[in-house]
This record gives sequence, structure tokens and C-alpha cells, in this order.
Amino acid sequence: IYGMEPPDSSVQSPDLVSLELTVENVEKALQQLYYDPDMEHKNVAQKWLTQAQTSRQAWQFCWPLLSPDKLPEIQFFGASTLHTKISCHWADLPTDQHQTLRMQLLSHISHFSSGPKMVLTRLCVALASLALHTMPQGWPQAVADMVRVYQPEKEEVNANAHCLALLELLTVLPEEFQSYRLPQTRRAQLREALAGEWTAVCPLLRQLLQRQEGNSQVKERALRCLSSWVGLDVPLHGESEGLLQDCFAALSDPELFDTAVETIVSSISQPDCQRYTDALVNLMPLVLGLHDQLKAAARDGDMETSHGICRIAVALGETHSRTLLEQVEHWQGYLALVNMILFCTGIPGHYPVNETTSSLTLTFWYTLQDDILSFEEDKQVVYLQVYRPVYFQLVDVLLHKAHFPSEQDYTSWSSDDKEQFRIYRVDISDTLMYVYEILGAELLSNLYDRLGRLLMDTERPKAWQDTEALLFGFQAIAETIDVNYSDVIPGLIGLIPRISISNIQLADTVMYTIGSLAEWLADHPMMLGNVLPMVLQGLVKAELSVSSVSTLKRICRECRHDLAPYIHEIMTVSQDVLVKDIHKSSQCMWLMQGLGFLLSALPMEEILGSLTTLLTPHIQRLDTLAHQEPSPTAKLSIIHILGMLSSLFTTLDISRQDEGSEGTTPAQARPNPVVVVLQQVFTLIQTILSKWLSDSEVVEAVCGVFERSVKTLLNDFAPMVQQLSEMLGQIYSAFPQASALDLTRQMVHIFAGEKDHFSPIQALIELVTSTTLSIFQQGVYNWFCTNSFSGVLSLKFPETPTAKSACMFFVITLPLIVGSQSLCCLTEHFSEVLFCLNRHCPVLLAQWLKEGLRVPGFPSAQVSMEQKDTFSQQLLREQTNKRRVKEIVKEFSLLCRGMQGTTGYSADY
Repeated sequence: IYGMEPPDSSVQSPDLVSLELTVENVEKALQQLYYDPDMEHKNVAQKWLTQAQTSRQAWQFCWPLLSPDKLPEIQFFGASTLHTKISCHWADLPTDQHQTLRMQLLSHISHFSSGPKMVLTRLCVALASLALHTMPQGWPQAVADMVRVYQPEKEEVNANAHCLALLELLTVLPEEFQSYRLPQTRRAQLREALAGEWTAVCPLLRQLLQRQEGNSQVKERALRCLSSWVGLDVPLHGESEGLLQDCFAALSDPELFDTAVETIVSSISQPDCQRYTDALVNLMPLVLGLHDQLKAAARDGDMETSHGICRIAVALGETHSRTLLEQVEHWQGYLALVNMILFCTGIPGHYPVNETTSSLTLTFWYTLQDDILSFEEDKQVVYLQVYRPVYFQLVDVLLHKAHFPSEQDYTSWSSDDKEQFRIYRVDISDTLMYVYEILGAELLSNLYDRLGRLLMDTERPKAWQDTEALLFGFQAIAETIDVNYSDVIPGLIGLIPRISISNIQLADTVMYTIGSLAEWLADHPMMLGNVLPMVLQGLVKAELSVSSVSTLKRICRECRHDLAPYIHEIMTVSQDVLVKDIHKSSQCMWLMQGLGFLLSALPMEEILGSLTTLLTPHIQRLDTLAHQEPSPTAKLSIIHILGMLSSLFTTLDISRQDEGSEGTTPAQARPNPVVVVLQQVFTLIQTILSKWLSDSEVVEAVCGVFERSVKTLLNDFAPMVQQLSEMLGQIYSAFPQASALDLTRQMVHIFAGEKDHFSPIQALIELVTSTTLSIFQQGVYNWFCTNSFSGVLSLKFPETPTAKSACMFFVITLPLIVGSQSLCCLTEHFSEVLFCLNRHCPVLLAQWLKEGLRVPGFPSAQVSMEQKDTFSQQLLREQTNKRRVKEIVKEFSLLCRGMQGTTGYSADY
């Protein structure tokens, strides 16, 4: 690192534990931390340095470390130590030394204004922390003093360096305030004090941005400084409005463009800006003035420029939609802004390969329609008259953007590009759903008319993408909107068989469109014959696996009482594709669920025969596997077949058939077909368990068959209670596993109150309890290690309950680990799991953290409820900055150990 020399390998590392806290020994420890190849020595050095930072002597030894003759990494540790002492041990410093410390810091910042940058930044953060401790009483007009001290005259030799140092200081001050944990009253007091200092910052930034001879680096830092201050809700009027106009002027400088965009977006995205209506109205001409630059960038394929301008337009239009709508005298300006955003939505190119801008606009259209529909009815009429034509144009634009590229181009796309395009189309479908709220039934009529003209025109050649896009639009709306009363659906059902399917993507969309109309088909069963043959044709094609299987499942669920004329054909095709292994395992499960719905509607006397025909090939295969020696291939096949049984029994529910039946045998006197099948395969399952009892995945699959059956059958499962209770006891006593516990819970919940079944259930509970107690007497460490591995594997499963349970396991156990006495070096790895959870399921993470951390004394008695709340809030705020999450987790971990405030140097270096 920089100039520090690695230690002589022949020299033994010093025993730091016995060393005094001197500058020389700090340097030795830093050398050991950075260069000693032995991790144990590194850990010892880090621990010693952390203790050194918390010691009272640190107030003295940090200054010699900042000497000009020291190496940068040593100077950095000195600056970090200062920050740590000021931010975490301020109470240790006598009041009469505050002024001296301030002057020392001001002097050192001036000295390091030319670098190294990392040292300068830490010194600026230290001074910012000092200012936050002493404002406003101890250091009134702190910011004005900083500006006065560092604002250089033009003729000074180090004028530029001093200016950059001042901007660095002014930038980190609001950031330090935002990261500080403060009581609410003190936070409000400081926020007010800082807002009052804006009058010293704003003129300086304007002066720097307007300099004709100023270099780009200074202007860029000035822009970043503004971004930092707008988080304090500084007023957007007067000179601040002029400063924002200066930022727009900076967009013409290619070197400043990106930073200017970030600053403008940050500034106008603040919700507090809505108070300054006049300023927002005045901004509209500035944004509209970028339209020509936007068009030129789109024409030239300049994605960076078009992306940046789009962000500005969306920030203004989306954040302040209602405010600008209410300015009726400026309606033409806002309409022009809306049309500018519409241009961004339809920007040329295929997302994400040729453009990445259009996706930025999609939430704007929801916001606009939501705001329009929130007005009282008389105002709605006026706004709809203006904006309905825009939304019809939007439909055209969205369907065009949803077009697939040519097959040749699409084949050349990477898998990541294809996945991003798929997600983008999902976002478009959501947007179309919002558009329906504005346009209503007229939108469906519009789509139907266009599709009809396209399919009926036999003279003009048509691209399959045009047909697919219109169907995609229909499907997007029908998926979420009740279209049962739409007068165009019968025509659509009539058009679908006319579609010439020559492409997988088109075929998929046809399948999904049919699936989205399943509820309508249930009300109009005479139309099933139009589309069901297409679904069954798709079922035999592996490339249409997901769409065809999911569509058939939906039809079987919604239309099962009207499928009698088609049952033989459905069963024949389904049995054939299952035996031939055309579909992947997950689609086989969906198909079995669909067949469960279908069989549920059969007369009782036909169900068992159909079940036997359907399952016999798979039971025979399972019997063969049960007598083979265990192998990975056999395991996968066993789990697959058991999963199919579970899926089938999940939906095969004949309980409704007994309601109002006359002249038939009562349900209690008839054996349930599922029970009959389970009794037939029970011995086979026991054979499987005899060889696979120690394998948790096979046991889980076995338990899943019975758990799904119990949940569906309820009391009809009674004939098997004795057998299953005995088998569960054998499983759990031999190899205790969670799946056996879950099934036991189901059994207890349903049958413990039944007199006839009390004895076997009681025996099962006693056995499970005694076995569990013996496990805890042995200790839980091995349990955690085993289940952590299982948790990681479970995160990969596509089933929602499995993944959710795995996430819950880590969310509960990670705070425990973070707050325990486990190795500090491990928290960095745990923080990555928390970061991923926060990025992909923030709502659930917030809920789980709230539930887990509300327990008194958890994860450590050293942290208060307020500190736990602060940790949660800080963690949930960070969805993009992995480094910051690591800092938050590490700081909380040390807080739980009573070592708070000791990570200054390691967190930033």
C-alpha cells in the first residue's frame, strides 16, 4: 500500500499484547496488519489497533501520525482515529479543549488540501463530526467560518487545492449528519442549524459554477456538494433556484454531464420541493429545452445522454405530477413534458441491447393516472379529455417496445439480455393494466379491432411480432382485470385458432392468453372447444412446457365441471407426456395439480380407476427404484415421483361432491380414492425409507406426500392415522428431521381431539418430545452448521414456501450470529446475505427484522431497542451500497459486544 515496506520474513512478528501505546508501536501494528501473511497475526494487529483507537491516549498519539514525513496509510490511520474519537468518545474531551481541536483540524485540512485524498477526506469527516457536536451553541455559523477560512483568493498558489478541500468539507458535513444516530430533538435542532447555514453555501456554489475559467474538477465537486445539501430539504427558491439553473447550464459540458444529471435529479426528487410551486413551474422550460438534445442523442445512439435527460424529465414529471397538474394555467407546459416522457418511452432500439432509457418512464404513467383519478369527478373529466389521447398513444408505444426482435437478432442475445427483456415486458404488462384504468373497455375494443384487421388481411405480409404484441396486450389486461363482461372476448376466442403459429414466442403468448381467459371460459364452456386443442398440441412440445402446462392447469382448475367431453383426451395426452419425460420436474408438478382438479370433478366411481391408470407407470418405476442401491440418479427420480404424488393429492379434493348428493353411498362409507392409493403404496414407501432414512431430501419428499394428503382430506385421512403415526415415530427417532415434525404438527392439529385416534397421536407426541429433548441436551452447534448448509441449498428452490422458509432461517439466525461472540471477520460474509435479502425482498426483510429484534435481550443484552431500531433503519435504507451494509453490520456487531466506535480505520481503508 503506497510506500510501506513489507516486513522482513525472517523477523518474528512482535507480541502486540504487551506493547505500550506509542506512535512507534502503532506503526509496527499497521505494518503487521497490512503485510504479515499470517491471518492470526493480522487479527491480533487489528484487535490491538482497535483497542488503541478507543484508548484515552489516542487523543495524543493521533497527531504525530499525521506528520508530513509519515506514509499515507499511517496518516490515514491517524485521521481515522481522530474521527473515531470525536464521533464516539466526544464526552472524554474537556470543553476547554474544543476550540484547540477545531483549530488543529482546520490547520491539518489546509496542509492536506493537496492530498493524499483519503487522508483529506477523513480529516474533513472528523471536522464535520466536531461541528455536529458543537453546533449551534458551541460553534455558531460553523459553515460560514469554514467558507471564510478556506475560500482562497485567485492569485494564491494553492487556490485550487484549497477550494477542493473546502468543497470536500462542505460535502461530507450533511452526509455525516445523515449517518449520525441522534435523539429526535437533537436531530431537529441540528437540521435547523444546517439549513440556516445554506445561505453561506449557496452563493459559493453559484460562484464556482459560473466561473468561465474554472476547471471541471472544481465544478464537479460543487455539483456533488449541492447533491449532499439537498438531502437537508434546503429551500428551492430565490438563489437556490438560480443555482439549479446553473446546474442545467452545466449539462452542456460533456465532462460535467453525468454529475449535473445526478445533482438535478437529486434536487428535484426531494418531496419537500412541492412547497415551491413557482420554482417547479419555472423548471419546466429548462427541462423542455433539453428535448432537441434528447432527440439528437436518440438519433445518434448516444444512450448516456438520452438516459440522463430522461431521468431529469421523469424526476420532475413523476415526483411533482399532482402539483403540476393543479397549475391549470400552465397545462400546456406540463402536457409538453408528458409528451417528452412519451418520447423517452418509445425511444428507438430494443431494450436492453440498444437502449436502456424507456424502462425509466414506466412508473411515471402509473403515477400520472393515479393522480388524475384522485381528483374529484368534475376535474377528472377535464384531465381525461386532455390525457386520454396521450394514453392511447402510449398503448401503441408500449406494444411496439414489447415487440421481439428478429429471430436472428434474438438468437444473438445473451441469456442475461433475454432475461432483462422478459422482466421489461412484465413491467410493460403492469403499465398496460394501469392504462386500462384510464381507457377502460375502449382499450380492449381497440386491441381487438387491430388484431382482427391483422389476421383477416391475407394480402399484406405480416410479421409474427405484430400478432404477438397485440395478444400480449390482451393477456396483460385479462390477467388482472375482470373481463368476463367484455363484449370482445368471444371474438378474440374466435380469432385465436386463426393464428398461424410459426414461432415459440408467439406460441407462448397464445398459451398465456388462453390461460388468462380461463375464468371467462368457465362462464362460457361452449367456447372451450375453440382453444383446448391448441393447448393440448402445445403440451407435447418441450419448448412450450411452462406456458402450456400452466394454461392447462388454469383451465382444469376453473373449468373442471365443464370438461367432461374432453377428459379422455386431456388424460391421454397428459399421461403420454409424463411417461416420456417431456417436461421438467417443476412443470410435471403443475400438470399433476391440474389433473387433480380435473379428477376432483369426476363421479366418485370413476376417480379410482382414472387414478390407477394415471399412476401405475410411476408406481412401477418407484418400485424398481426402491429395490436399487442408493445413487444420486435414483434419488432424483424417487423425489420426482413422490413430488408428483404430492402435487396430485394437493388438488384432488372430492369433498364438495358430497354436498347435496342423493341416492348415493354416504362419503363416510366410501373409501377416499387418495387413501386407497396411499394404502396400496405404503409398504413401498416403507421400503424406500429403509434405504434412504438418513437422507433429509428423500424423507422430506415422503412426508410431503402425506402432509399434502392430510391437508386436503382432513378427517377422510382417518384410516391411515395409526400407520402413519408409527412410521413418523420411526423416522424421527432414527434421524430427527424438520419435515417429520411438520407432518406431526398437521396430524396433531387434525386428529388429537378425535377419541378414536388419541392413543397413536399421544404416543407420537411423547416419542417426538423425548427425542427432541435429547438433541438439545447434546447441544445445538452441530444442528446450526447442518441447517445453515440446508438453508443455502433451499434458497435455490423455485417454490415460494421453501425459499421463504430459508430466508426466514437466515434472517433469524444472522442477527444472532452478528450479535454473538463469533469471529468478527465473519460478519462481512453474513452482511452479504442481508444485502441480497434487502435488495430483492425489502418488505419481507423489514417485517422479519422487526419481529426478530423486538425480543428483549436479543441478539445481545448490550444493545437497546433504540439501537436495534437504528440498525434496522440503516440496513433497510441501503439497497445498492454493499460496502455501506458491511459497515452497518460490522458496527452493530461491535455494538453487541460492547466495542462500539472501534471500526473507524478498518471501515474506510
